[in-house]
Amino acid sequence: MSRANSFSEKKLGGSNRIRPSDIELEDLDDTSVNDWNNPARMSPTLGELLKRVGDSTRIEGDLIPTTSEHRVIHMNENGGSDSFSKIPSRSVPFVLSFNNLTYSVKVPTKMRLPSCFRRKNKLGDESLAASRPSTKTLLNNISGEAKDGEILAVLGASGSGKSTLIDAIANRIAKGSLKGTVTLNGEVLQSRLQKVISAYVMQDDLLYPMLTVEETLMFSAEFRLPRSLSKSKKKARVQALIDQLGLRNAANTVIGDEGHRGVSGGERRRVSIGTDIIHDPILLFLDEPTSGLDSTSAFMVIKVLQRIAQSGSIVMMSIHQPSYRILGLLDRVIFLSRGQTVFNGRPSNLPRFFEDFGHPIPENENKTEFALDFIREQEVSPAGTKSLVEFNKTWIYMNRKNSCTYSATGVDYRGLSLKEAISASISKGKLVSGATNNDPNFTSTMETFANPPWIEINVLNKRSLLNMKRMPELVGVRLGAVTITGFILATVFWHLDNSPRGLQERLGFFAFAMSTTYYTCAEALPVFLTEKFIFMRETAYNAYRRSSYCLSRAIVDLPALVLLSIAFAVITYWSVGLAGGAHGFLFFFLIILASFWAGSSFVTFLSSVISHVMVGYTVVVAVLAYFLLFSGFFMNRDRMPVYWIWFHYISLIKYPFEAVLQNEFSDPTKCFINGAQIFDTTPLKGFPMELKEKLLKSISTTLGFELTPTTCVTTGMDILKDQGVTQLDKWSCLWITVAWGVFFRVLFYFCLLIGGRNKRR
Repeated sequence: MSRANSFSEKKLGGSNRIRPSDIELEDLDDTSVNDWNNPARMSPTLGELLKRVGDSTRIEGDLIPTTSEHRVIHMNENGGSDSFSKIPSRSVPFVLSFNNLTYSVKVPTKMRLPSCFRRKNKLGDESLAASRPSTKTLLNNISGEAKDGEILAVLGASGSGKSTLIDAIANRIAKGSLKGTVTLNGEVLQSRLQKVISAYVMQDDLLYPMLTVEETLMFSAEFRLPRSLSKSKKKARVQALIDQLGLRNAANTVIGDEGHRGVSGGERRRVSIGTDIIHDPILLFLDEPTSGLDSTSAFMVIKVLQRIAQSGSIVMMSIHQPSYRILGLLDRVIFLSRGQTVFNGRPSNLPRFFEDFGHPIPENENKTEFALDFIREQEVSPAGTKSLVEFNKTWIYMNRKNSCTYSATGVDYRGLSLKEAISASISKGKLVSGATNNDPNFTSTMETFANPPWIEINVLNKRSLLNMKRMPELVGVRLGAVTITGFILATVFWHLDNSPRGLQERLGFFAFAMSTTYYTCAEALPVFLTEKFIFMRETAYNAYRRSSYCLSRAIVDLPALVLLSIAFAVITYWSVGLAGGAHGFLFFFLIILASFWAGSSFVTFLSSVISHVMVGYTVVVAVLAYFLLFSGFFMNRDRMPVYWIWFHYISLIKYPFEAVLQNEFSDPTKCFINGAQIFDTTPLKGFPMELKEKLLKSISTTLGFELTPTTCVTTGMDILKDQGVTQLDKWSCLWITVAWGVFFRVLFYFCLLIGGRNKRR
């Protein structure tokens, strides 16, 4: 590995910007180096370089091609270039060991016949073989090591256990299900500490499609990097990472999806890696990072991973079938077959391994392709891969003293504990999120999250609002549906009178209007489902708290709900001719807003329970229909069956429906039915008025008080009593509706807390 011996010192100009002439570049070759203690072996970390950048310093660089050699920018405390000898070298190696990892899962049994049709043995007992749950071993006593500065790749055919092994080492398998130990520098790696010092890149690129590459990485920096790091340093970190990932030309391009053209597949994969390494983790796990990429893009991705490893990280990944060029970038490989290790060592030792086994690799043939094909042939043979597994154990034992095998013995940890080693690494720039200048032993009080909740909520709000701004259809569709519904209701129920028919039409309007507010909320169902896996990826390694996400979702939803409520209330209130004036309109708007809030919260909660959009729509429509049925519009509370009365009280439509009824009919002086109108709902409605007056006189004589055509028979309070709206006032109904929304948001949080852990069972 060649390096320049020294750099000339330069000062910044008056603009405090780094000129290209002020930057010295180093070249790193692609070969791995075995000497752990060579100070020239490792390039300084990006976090280390950032510590030498002032708040006013900005990095300007051109695209560093992914296939080019590694380039590192050195800066002193004043912003000028410095000699490499002044940058402290990393002297503490890290070794990640995994020993005897075993993981089994229960295989679900097939549907069985009723007991009367089951076959019985000679003793008359049913066969127990079918009733015993079968298990499948995904990992079988796997051991190995991974060192910083190197890439460890796990290879094997589909179903061999590659991703399972990565998940096991990355703490993505629930406790109790996995047997064995995972240690870092000889100490058991605790779950809380591992989340802080590691990152996991999923196989799928889970990114917001309408954000640019730079914005995506910047939001990740705001999540992962502490607030003690200034905004300018976070931007400098992002710019340096863009150069390291070879994404300079695509920095201002949106990620894109099926409906929006964006970056290429290889660039998208590198962005996914960048979002998880923004804090410069010590451990980096990747699940098939080259899946779905062409050979050139796959090579670029692995080249980036090599640079990350050379900056002082342990990189461990699963890969299906690497090309010859990619194989040259790998330092260690593990071949798996049905959960067992068939080879563990350097790629250069594959020919000797198979030659010793009696099946030499032909010349000019890809070593990994031959190994995978040979392993596959062994798997389908009657004897299986048992002989190959046993030979691997013997071969490792015979070559234990050679460098081709893993052995933690003899590795110099400099006499430091794991926490002291991490602190020493951080003092040299690793793990930006935990970097602190005042507490060299910070790991004893290491914070689980880089930022406090209000910072997380603010960043989540900015990202959601920016995404909504670039996808206005998210709100536009709902606003259009509410506006059209309001317009139809306003024209159908135009200026209702106070006649008996007008009274029935008012009740129908209120029932339909309140149910509509809930049904239109169903369109918010896919919102969380589209970003569910992004949320799971970001929270799996403590980018932010689940509670912060829930609060942010509620805050971001409110402006849209206010807009929908104003649109619906303005269109319908005066058009229908509702009572109450300005005060009545204000309450009508508030109850509509509370209904949208409760409906949105209910749908958000369901989206965390039901993972399929069509199933979710079916459940939402069905449940809201039940709520409307038991709301009190079709049947009064007093006439409901006792065994269904509980559904009446949990109906989300009941409370806003009763609230708008009280807002409309609470005036005791307002008359809705007079003496002349009592015949309007009977067969006598077509009789002449003279005949109706005679009938009223006859009724007056019978009842003992005078009943004239102008006598008020039914007031608003009578209507409320007739509808059974007597238990709560309108403000109580309003607050209960709001409380329902809060209740479902709390349920949403607990569902994320329980179901969003993203771990295997």
